Amino acid sequence: MSKPKLLIIATALLLAGNSTYAQVAGIKTNLIADATTTMNLGVEIATTPKNTLDLYVNWNPWEPSGGRLIKHLLVQPEYRWWFCEKFAGSFLGVHLHGGFFNWADVKLPFKMYPQLRTHRYEGAFIGGGVSYGYQWVLSKHWNLEANVGAGYAYINFDKYQCGDCGKRLEKDKDKHYFGPTKAALSIIYVF
Repeated sequence: MSKPKLLIIATALLLAGNSTYAQVAGIKTNLIADATTTMNLGVEIATTPKNTLDLYVNWNPWEPSGGRLIKHLLVQPEYRWWFCEKFAGSFLGVHLHGGFFNWADVKLPFKMYPQLRTHRYEGAFIGGGVSYGYQWVLSKHWNLEANVGAGYAYINFDKYQCGDCGKRLEKDKDKHYFGPTKAALSIIYVF
């Protein structure tokens, strides 16, 4: 192989290997949560060239008219291990989650939990799970991330007759949930 070709290949490998080395942190928002009027903010900080710590906070304080409620507060920290380098490509994550909720007249996809349409549920949850994600580098400071996760949540709640009325039907009910625990399509500003 000629010296110019070898120099071009070596330079390309060096640049590709260090394309996000300077990136040490990112601030993000989950566009899926934004679509549900949930305010959210995520912060991701590099700890090593292949590891980051991510923290998402979601808060929805709104009470739309008609008795519908999707009020909640969610905190979800996650440790991430990157296959190549941080802030670029594939990663695996391990997350915890906890929060509070007050939901009524909610229609979930795939007819999951149809009782959310006819009753109000107020309570708290805690749990954890695993996730897989991918970040696309859009420019020097902008990335796009897709992330899905599954895991467990212990849920303690009170069940009420309906969203507008206050009669409590059940108190301190427990539920053990296994299934999806994370879904995000995030836009990230990295620095």
